[in-house]
Amino acid sequence: MEKEATTQETPAAAPSLDAATKDSPSASEGGNQWGAQDNDLTRKLEEWRSKADSHWQDLLRARAEVENVRRRGERNVENAHKYALERFASELLPVKDSLELGMAVDSDVARLREGMALTLKILTAAMEKFGIREVNPVNERFNPELHQAMSVQPSATLPPNTVSAVYQKGYTLNERLMRPAMVIVSQAAPPSESGGPGEILGDLVV
Repeated sequence: MEKEATTQETPAAAPSLDAATKDSPSASEGGNQWGAQDNDLTRKLEEWRSKADSHWQDLLRARAEVENVRRRGERNVENAHKYALERFASELLPVKDSLELGMAVDSDVARLREGMALTLKILTAAMEKFGIREVNPVNERFNPELHQAMSVQPSATLPPNTVSAVYQKGYTLNERLMRPAMVIVSQAAPPSESGGPGEILGDLVV
Protein backbone atom coordinates (compact mmCIF):
# COMPACT_ATOMS: atom_id res chain seq x y z
CA MET A 1 0.00 0.00 0.00
CA GLU A 2 1.51 3.11 -1.14
CA LYS A 3 1.84 5.84 1.29
CA GLU A 4 0.13 8.92 0.27
CA ALA A 5 2.49 11.83 0.04
CA THR A 6 1.56 14.56 2.40
CA THR A 7 2.22 18.04 1.29
CA GLN A 8 2.39 20.63 4.06
CA GLU A 9 1.38 23.99 2.78
CA THR A 10 3.20 26.95 4.28
CA PRO A 11 0.75 29.80 5.22
CA ALA A 12 1.26 33.05 3.32
CA ALA A 13 2.72 35.96 5.27
CA ALA A 14 0.26 38.81 6.23
CA PRO A 15 0.79 42.05 4.37
CA SER A 16 2.63 44.75 6.36
CA LEU A 17 0.81 47.87 7.73
CA ASP A 18 2.92 50.18 5.64
CA ALA A 19 2.13 48.28 2.56
CA ALA A 20 -1.54 48.24 3.40
CA THR A 21 -1.54 51.93 4.04
CA LYS A 22 0.44 52.60 0.93
CA ASP A 23 -1.71 50.37 -1.21
CA SER A 24 -5.01 51.52 0.36
CA PRO A 25 -6.66 54.17 -1.84
CA SER A 26 -8.87 55.45 1.01
CA ALA A 27 -5.92 56.31 3.21
CA SER A 28 -4.17 58.19 0.42
CA GLU A 29 -7.24 60.17 -0.48
CA GLY A 30 -7.84 61.06 3.19
CA GLY A 31 -4.34 62.43 3.59
CA ASN A 32 -4.67 64.57 0.48
CA GLN A 33 -8.05 65.86 1.68
CA TRP A 34 -6.71 66.95 5.07
CA GLY A 35 -3.73 68.63 3.42
CA ALA A 36 -5.98 70.56 1.06
CA GLN A 37 -8.18 71.66 3.97
CA ASP A 38 -5.14 72.87 5.91
CA ASN A 39 -3.95 74.89 2.94
CA ASP A 40 -7.41 76.38 2.45
CA LEU A 41 -7.70 77.36 6.13
CA THR A 42 -4.24 78.90 6.06
CA ARG A 43 -5.13 80.95 2.99
CA LYS A 44 -8.39 82.14 4.53
CA LEU A 45 -6.63 83.00 7.77
CA GLU A 46 -4.14 85.15 5.90
CA GLU A 47 -6.98 86.88 4.06
CA TRP A 48 -8.82 87.58 7.32
CA ARG A 49 -5.65 88.85 8.96
CA SER A 50 -5.01 91.15 5.98
CA LYS A 51 -8.57 92.49 6.14
CA ALA A 52 -8.31 93.01 9.90
CA ASP A 53 -5.07 94.96 9.46
CA SER A 54 -6.67 97.06 6.73
CA HIS A 55 -9.71 97.81 8.90
CA TRP A 56 -7.48 98.72 11.82
CA GLN A 57 -5.54 101.16 9.68
CA ASP A 58 -8.82 102.67 8.44
CA LEU A 59 -9.96 103.06 12.06
CA LEU A 60 -6.73 104.79 13.04
CA ARG A 61 -6.99 107.19 10.09
CA ALA A 62 -10.63 107.94 10.91
CA ARG A 63 -9.79 108.64 14.55
CA ALA A 64 -6.94 110.91 13.50
CA GLU A 65 -9.25 112.79 11.12
CA VAL A 66 -11.90 113.21 13.82
CA GLU A 67 -9.26 114.56 16.19
CA ASN A 68 -8.05 117.02 13.55
CA VAL A 69 -11.60 118.20 12.90
CA ARG A 70 -12.18 118.66 16.64
CA ARG A 71 -9.00 120.71 17.01
CA ARG A 72 -9.85 122.86 13.98
CA GLY A 73 -13.32 123.42 15.41
CA GLU A 74 -11.89 124.52 18.73
CA ARG A 75 -9.52 126.94 16.99
CA ASN A 76 -12.36 128.33 14.87
CA VAL A 77 -14.57 128.86 17.91
CA GLU A 78 -11.72 130.51 19.78
CA ASN A 79 -10.98 132.81 16.84
CA ALA A 80 -14.68 133.60 16.46
CA HIS A 81 -14.83 134.69 20.09
CA LYS A 82 -11.68 136.77 19.78
CA TYR A 83 -12.36 138.42 16.43
CA ALA A 84 -16.17 138.40 16.11
CA LEU A 85 -16.27 142.20 16.29
CA GLU A 86 -13.21 142.81 14.13
CA ARG A 87 -15.12 143.82 11.00
CA PHE A 88 -17.63 145.86 12.97
CA ALA A 89 -14.85 147.60 14.86
CA SER A 90 -13.14 148.41 11.57
CA GLU A 91 -16.33 150.08 10.39
CA LEU A 92 -16.48 152.16 13.58
CA LEU A 93 -12.98 153.56 13.18
CA PRO A 94 -14.07 156.23 10.64
CA VAL A 95 -16.78 157.31 13.08
CA LYS A 96 -14.20 157.89 15.79
CA ASP A 97 -11.92 159.69 13.33
CA SER A 98 -14.77 161.98 12.33
CA LEU A 99 -15.65 162.79 15.92
CA GLU A 100 -12.02 163.53 16.79
CA LEU A 101 -11.69 165.77 13.74
CA GLY A 102 -14.83 167.70 14.70
CA MET A 103 -13.58 168.19 18.25
CA ALA A 104 -10.22 169.50 17.05
CA VAL A 105 -11.61 172.18 14.74
CA ASP A 106 -13.06 175.45 16.02
CA SER A 107 -16.28 176.04 14.14
CA ASP A 108 -19.68 177.56 14.52
CA VAL A 109 -22.78 175.64 15.52
CA ALA A 110 -23.98 175.12 11.96
CA ARG A 111 -20.73 173.53 10.81
CA LEU A 112 -20.61 171.45 13.97
CA ARG A 113 -24.10 170.13 13.33
CA GLU A 114 -23.15 169.38 9.76
CA GLY A 115 -20.16 167.37 10.92
CA MET A 116 -22.24 165.50 13.48
CA ALA A 117 -24.83 164.69 10.84
CA LEU A 118 -22.11 163.26 8.61
CA THR A 119 -20.73 161.21 11.50
CA LEU A 120 -24.20 159.88 12.30
CA LYS A 121 -24.67 158.91 8.67
CA ILE A 122 -21.40 156.97 8.68
CA LEU A 123 -22.32 155.21 11.92
CA THR A 124 -25.79 154.28 10.67
CA ALA A 125 -24.34 152.84 7.46
CA ALA A 126 -21.84 150.77 9.46
CA MET A 127 -24.59 149.39 11.70
CA GLU A 128 -26.86 148.53 8.80
CA LYS A 129 -23.99 146.78 7.07
CA PHE A 130 -23.90 144.32 9.95
CA GLY A 131 -27.66 143.79 10.17
CA ILE A 132 -28.40 146.33 12.90
CA ARG A 133 -31.68 148.13 12.19
CA GLU A 134 -33.35 150.81 14.24
CA VAL A 135 -36.92 150.50 15.50
CA ASN A 136 -38.57 153.92 15.28
CA PRO A 137 -42.31 153.18 15.21
CA VAL A 138 -43.86 156.66 15.21
CA ASN A 139 -47.49 156.48 14.01
CA GLU A 140 -47.26 152.68 13.80
CA ARG A 141 -49.49 150.21 15.61
CA PHE A 142 -48.15 149.23 19.02
CA ASN A 143 -46.30 145.91 18.86
CA PRO A 144 -45.45 144.42 22.29
CA GLU A 145 -42.76 142.25 20.70
CA LEU A 146 -40.78 145.31 19.57
CA HIS A 147 -42.09 148.18 21.68
CA GLN A 148 -42.22 148.93 25.38
CA ALA A 149 -45.01 151.30 26.39
CA MET A 150 -43.91 153.93 28.87
CA SER A 151 -47.30 155.65 29.09
CA VAL A 152 -50.60 156.13 27.28
CA GLN A 153 -51.94 159.40 25.97
CA PRO A 154 -55.43 160.23 24.74
CA SER A 155 -55.48 161.30 21.11
CA ALA A 156 -58.28 162.56 18.91
CA THR A 157 -56.19 162.23 15.73
CA LEU A 158 -54.57 158.80 16.09
CA PRO A 159 -56.31 155.44 16.26
CA PRO A 160 -56.18 153.74 19.66
CA ASN A 161 -53.09 151.64 20.34
CA THR A 162 -50.90 153.66 18.00
CA VAL A 163 -47.38 154.84 18.86
CA SER A 164 -47.64 158.60 19.19
CA ALA A 165 -44.06 159.35 20.29
CA VAL A 166 -40.75 157.53 20.83
CA TYR A 167 -38.67 158.20 23.93
CA GLN A 168 -35.83 155.97 22.80
CA LYS A 169 -35.35 154.05 19.56
CA GLY A 170 -35.06 150.31 19.63
CA TYR A 171 -32.70 148.12 17.61
CA THR A 172 -32.70 144.65 16.08
CA LEU A 173 -29.75 142.51 15.03
CA ASN A 174 -30.58 140.36 12.02
CA GLU A 175 -34.26 140.69 12.95
CA ARG A 176 -33.65 139.63 16.57
CA LEU A 177 -34.56 142.28 19.13
CA MET A 178 -31.60 143.88 20.87
CA ARG A 179 -33.50 146.67 22.61
CA PRO A 180 -37.21 147.54 22.48
CA ALA A 181 -38.32 151.02 21.54
CA MET A 182 -39.56 153.08 24.48
CA VAL A 183 -42.84 154.61 23.31
CA ILE A 184 -45.97 156.54 24.19
CA VAL A 185 -49.16 154.83 23.03
CA SER A 186 -52.37 156.58 22.07
CA GLN A 187 -55.75 155.76 23.45
CA ALA A 188 -59.18 157.01 22.52
CA ALA A 189 -59.94 160.52 23.67
CA PRO A 190 -62.71 161.01 26.23
CA PRO A 191 -66.22 161.50 24.77
CA SER A 192 -66.12 165.21 25.51
CA GLU A 193 -63.12 165.59 23.19
CA SER A 194 -63.80 162.98 20.52
CA GLY A 195 -67.61 163.10 20.51
CA GLY A 196 -68.03 159.39 21.19
CA PRO A 197 -66.82 156.55 23.38
CA GLY A 198 -63.24 155.46 22.74
CA GLU A 199 -61.89 151.92 22.28
CA ILE A 200 -58.82 150.59 24.03
CA LEU A 201 -57.47 147.47 22.38
CA GLY A 202 -56.52 144.53 24.51
CA ASP A 203 -52.99 143.90 23.22
CA LEU A 204 -51.49 147.04 24.83
CA VAL A 205 -49.02 146.16 27.55
CA VAL A 206 -48.14 148.95 29.98
